[in-house]
Amino acid sequence: MQAARGTPVGPTTRRRLVFALVALTAYAVDQVSKLLAVDRLEGRPDVRVLGDVLQLHLTYNPGAAFSTGTGLTPFISVVAIVAAMAVLYYARRIGSSTWAVALGLLLAGITGNLTDRLLRDPGPMRGHVVDFLQLPNWPIFNIADICINVAAGLIVLQAVRGIGLDGTRDADREPDDAGAVDDAVDVPTDTAATAAASDHTDDTSKKGAE
Repeated sequence: MQAARGTPVGPTTRRRLVFALVALTAYAVDQVSKLLAVDRLEGRPDVRVLGDVLQLHLTYNPGAAFSTGTGLTPFISVVAIVAAMAVLYYARRIGSSTWAVALGLLLAGITGNLTDRLLRDPGPMRGHVVDFLQLPNWPIFNIADICINVAAGLIVLQAVRGIGLDGTRDADREPDDAGAVDDAVDVPTDTAATAAASDHTDDTSKKGAE
């Protein structure tokens, strides 16, 4: 990939592009799906997609993901704004494609539901989120909720693999620590060798004197 003036695009720029592309695409899918759900499902019977496994059932959620925290919409809105800003801040340090996808999905999920809270009834910061995906014995959810949970899974995966946000592994720092230990071990070894050489010189001198 080349920049506009023929300058090669570095890995950091590519990862930021991945982050932005994932975030924008997932956000667009979430918003379009909500518009279609309201247009096609409001005031109508549920739609069976996969029998009783997956149905489309429109509902308006005043709480957080998966209908939790109902009644705390203003507080949740503030938390979402802070969270979105935090994701944008940490996105500057992305050093891994997996982290780029994870943070992109996380930002899309946060802002997708935040958009509903800011723009939908009953008013700014108190708007109800459009949910329409229904599974058996599971709270009704939407695409933004899926994005948040997939992002959480990827973040946990990266943590288990020991890969930090900047793309470095925990193991990458071990050689430096091991080197420091080796240096510490080498010091007395070198000192012992020097002392042995000194003793040998003293013995030779004494024999010569005798």
